[in-house]
Amino acid sequence: MTAKLNHIAIISENYAVSALFYESLFGLRTAAGAPTQRAVTVGDGYVGLNINPRKAGRPARLDHFGIEVDDIENALERMRGAYPEVEWLKRPPTRPFAATTTHDPAGNVFDLSQRRGGTQKYLYAEDNPLTKRHISHLGLRTLHAEATATFYAQMFGFTLEQRPGDPNFYVSDGHVTVVVMPWHIGDYDGTGIVSPAPDHIGFTVESLETFRSDLARIVGDNPRLAPIPFGQGSEGRARLDLAQRSCPLCTEHFTDVDGIILSVAPAPA
Repeated sequence: MTAKLNHIAIISENYAVSALFYESLFGLRTAAGAPTQRAVTVGDGYVGLNINPRKAGRPARLDHFGIEVDDIENALERMRGAYPEVEWLKRPPTRPFAATTTHDPAGNVFDLSQRRGGTQKYLYAEDNPLTKRHISHLGLRTLHAEATATFYAQMFGFTLEQRPGDPNFYVSDGHVTVVVMPWHIGDYDGTGIVSPAPDHIGFTVESLETFRSDLARIVGDNPRLAPIPFGQGSEGRARLDLAQRSCPLCTEHFTDVDGIILSVAPAPA
């Protein structure tokens, strides 16, 4: 079975501004004709970033991700046999990137879609080249990290790696890596406690120096595209320190206009 990470979803207080941030800074693309009153989707040619407006009862946050498979029914049957505690829900046809929503054994929610299954629309029905700045990993902070990583490797054929002396587990579809990081409440000593959930989005950029210059120029042109400050004050420094020591794939941390934690790292030489 061939599977890939096909989208990452954000719930945003300012979804249109957030989309413009990712377009301006990372060169992500939108699809022509897509209705923007429901959400805005931008993509790097491999992964879609779904930026959804916040609705009542839902917090603004980095929310979930999606996996594309060859055959949804086959994937569900595999999960039914190996993980009977996992449940799923069919989604309405207005979602062009996901037909079914489910969860892993630790309760992390993710979507399933079927490759060329007839539900894809707009960005998800297009074939675009990879942008120069693109999503390279997703950080997932969770209880039972090893069991969680094993689930994705077994169910979707992702490669699974653990590195000596590193508590994380790394599952990859060959292009995007999910960094499965153990969640411990003690890690939040000195800062606000964040529940287990997707933690950050990692981007590969062509040059850190060029990226920093572009960020300064974009914020100078439009202050509404300025990231929320990250690492200020004692609690902020503790949260930044946690981010820096948690994921070796990250080089530099900052946030988007909603405070979603992002990281950038230069492309391999």
